Amino acid sequence: MDGDAVRERAAELPREPGVYQFQTVESPRDHGGTTGDRAAETVVYVGKAVDLRDRVRSYADPRGERIRRMVERADRIDYSVTDTETQALLLEANLIKRFQPRYNVRLKDDKSYPLVQLTDHEFPRIEITRDPDPEATARRRADGGATAADPGVAGPRVFGPFTEKTRVETVVKALRETYGVRGCSDHKFSNRDRPCLDYDIGLCTAPCTGEIGRESYLADVESVVRFFEGETGVLADPLGREMERAAENREFERAANLRDRLDAVEGFHGGAGEAVASRGDGRSVDVLGVALEGDSATVARLHSESGQLVERDRFEVSVPEGDADTRAGAVLSAFVPQYYAERELPDALLLSERPDAEVLEWLDREGVAARVPGAGREATLLDLALKNARRGASEPDALAALRDALGLDAVPRRIEGFDVSHAQGTAAVGSDVAFENGSADKSGYRRKKLDDRNDDYANMYDLVRWRAERALAGRDDRSDPDLLLIDGGAGQLGAARDALADAGWDVPAIALAKDEELVVTPDATYDWPSDAAHLHVLQRVRDEAHRFAVQYHQSLRDDVSTELDNVPGVGPATRRKLLRRFGSVEGLRAASAAELREVDGVGEKTAETLLTRL
Repeated sequence: MDGDAVRERAAELPREPGVYQFQTVESPRDHGGTTGDRAAETVVYVGKAVDLRDRVRSYADPRGERIRRMVERADRIDYSVTDTETQALLLEANLIKRFQPRYNVRLKDDKSYPLVQLTDHEFPRIEITRDPDPEATARRRADGGATAADPGVAGPRVFGPFTEKTRVETVVKALRETYGVRGCSDHKFSNRDRPCLDYDIGLCTAPCTGEIGRESYLADVESVVRFFEGETGVLADPLGREMERAAENREFERAANLRDRLDAVEGFHGGAGEAVASRGDGRSVDVLGVALEGDSATVARLHSESGQLVERDRFEVSVPEGDADTRAGAVLSAFVPQYYAERELPDALLLSERPDAEVLEWLDREGVAARVPGAGREATLLDLALKNARRGASEPDALAALRDALGLDAVPRRIEGFDVSHAQGTAAVGSDVAFENGSADKSGYRRKKLDDRNDDYANMYDLVRWRAERALAGRDDRSDPDLLLIDGGAGQLGAARDALADAGWDVPAIALAKDEELVVTPDATYDWPSDAAHLHVLQRVRDEAHRFAVQYHQSLRDDVSTELDNVPGVGPATRRKLLRRFGSVEGLRAASAAELREVDGVGEKTAETLLTRL
């Protein structure tokens, strides 16, 4: 739509509160349908308004580049009228959650952080996990995050999420050394005649062989739970005493190690012990802190229940257009109604910035005391939330170094890696893997079957062109990447850049060659030190793209009917081994009898049969 079309449509809208939707419309033929099928509509933006006509008219002259692109892409504007501004606010939140429009602020729950779990065994096991027992997660939510230790209550317990895995590992090891809670598997625990090595080195009290009774063991488990509830002294005090004894005995290296461990323990709850646990507060309180980084933001949420800080979450959101001074408030204005649309509101909401007036009015009607704290425990909680948010928004060192080394405008938080795989032109496929903040985002992996041809450059062109066209047409539900990494050298990179230029998708692209690990850009070739952290990031992306492409290629190749199907003595398993060893039937024809016999399952007779038949 252009400005005139927007003004024309705005003139048709009522001057009432409501919600509007910018939509794209694709013909049935775009999806393989017929002319009689209904056109496909995609919501690309949802907004609320006190006056629908005035608000929609403002899009005729958009202020930001992002909104300008949205308007140009849209084909029509739909709307819904509401009775009140509050209804419009809630309807907008529900529609955003339902349609996940490309140009709205969309919150992304961070599920990749480690948690600590205590299992529900007779002798509970402590473990660090990113995939906790569903019963433990449900129980934590049902209890409002509370995790009080009660040996009589069955069911696992989970604590976290935590933002620094290294610190979590240090603390869990210190807890095991202090309280002897086991960390072994069920198989290792059962049917033992004598304690394992963990007992010998002081990490476990060996309940498996009766070295400690259940009642005493559960008392130690209770101490571990108290620590994760916020009682830092449960672990810090014995560590401090042990450090002092080591120093008195002139065991200075051990004392220094204990000092470092004590620092990790004391800082585990964010350095705000009184904020973590305060006996005099019976309310449920949520604390929201926002940290901005370019066109993205991190919202950290802390949840305090009956004076105990019991839950931490982080969410990544895109930042609405607007002045830098008001963007944090705009993020909270979008986040609060979306997040609490399907959740129970707390008694109080502490915010780092003031959201829009209609959000505050809605919270007031719901009985939630919302404010920006100034001092005291509430201010300490907010500082802790902001610290967590900034930790999420801060640049990972390797990615920041990658930005500087390549001269990029922003930190490449999202990198997509591309590779192609085929066997002399047959079963050609391409992979597109995604990494967020240096870690694999497997929900963002995609693969594509390509035309069979023995041309790596043409295959890479088709693969990247496919990704670019899907992104520009709004058919790809993933975020746009900050950087594309091509598995290959200058030739593959040139093909990829040609595809980007022909499609009109403006995303920087580089390549990483396998043999010498050279980083190839449009302007230069870099030979970075082998221990450079930013090179390791690229290597992980490249290697994963290669693995994903080869895996898909092999699955297709193994399913292809070949001349081997009619060779006596060659079954499906042997056929797969032969094709993986020699790549194709042509490769088999060029092999000698001795080479054929090297394949497991191929004897002298089968090798001779293969040579005769092929």
